[in-house]
Amino acid sequence: MSAMTGYVARLGAAAMLLALAACSTTDIASVEEPAAVPMTGQTNDPAPGFETVKTGSEEEFILNVGRRIYFSEDSAKLDSVALVTLDNQAAWLNNNPGWLLKLQGFADDSGSDAQMVALSQKRAGAVMAYLVTRGVDPQRMWAKGYGKDREVRDCADRSCKVQNRRVVANLRTKRDAL
Repeated sequence: MSAMTGYVARLGAAAMLLALAACSTTDIASVEEPAAVPMTGQTNDPAPGFETVKTGSEEEFILNVGRRIYFSEDSAKLDSVALVTLDNQAAWLNNNPGWLLKLQGFADDSGSDAQMVALSQKRAGAVMAYLVTRGVDPQRMWAKGYGKDREVRDCADRSCKVQNRRVVANLRTKRDAL
């Protein structure tokens, strides 16, 4: 009889929860969906879900400016694609002076650990030097090379390792830097 009582008690509790849920005061019909931004099929249409990204936010920097610069094997030379991204970063940073920038350089496994740390530092330094030429205050930036650490891809094919030959620009607030 006690197993039956436990079953009836659980059944009663479930019935009470259903009754309470049915008494909810939220009127679903009164909840308004945010107005969708019309999609025109153009390249510059906002990505669905990102229409409310604030100007000057870290999200805007990541989505609209770009935070990664890639390099050829064993090189710290900035190519034309990198320069376009860096010009965008400089313009954004000059318009948003409250942000600091940590430049993290990385390399693949084409040399010794010491060589790759030195190369990754040169890459981060090249990015920083270019941003300075575009008016970004060097006091707002710092650069560090990490060598082969933090691989994006662990692969044997040299062409896929380009993802490891990079500098990543990470924003920090002045408060975070303290």
